Amino acid sequence: MNKKQRKIYDALFAEPIRRNILWNDVVSLIKGIGGKVVQGDGSRVRFDLNEISLNIHSPHPQKELKRYQVKAIREFLIKAGIK
Repeated sequence: MNKKQRKIYDALFAEPIRRNILWNDVVSLIKGIGGKVVQGDGSRVRFDLNEISLNIHSPHPQKELKRYQVKAIREFLIKAGIK
């Protein structure tokens, strides 16, 4: 995990939930910690990490994550043993 990815990781777990986390930064973080990002139909995306999967829709038309997406990614990282 590089310095920028670490900042994104910290932003994901910040309280209150930040509203300026970019989708592409989260994809970079998942890849940087050894995860796999699989693009599905439309905006569907699956993150795989340590035998844990998260199916989520990428935000559109904006690029920032919504609150429920941040919460889902937090839970995914915790289940995958990253927190």
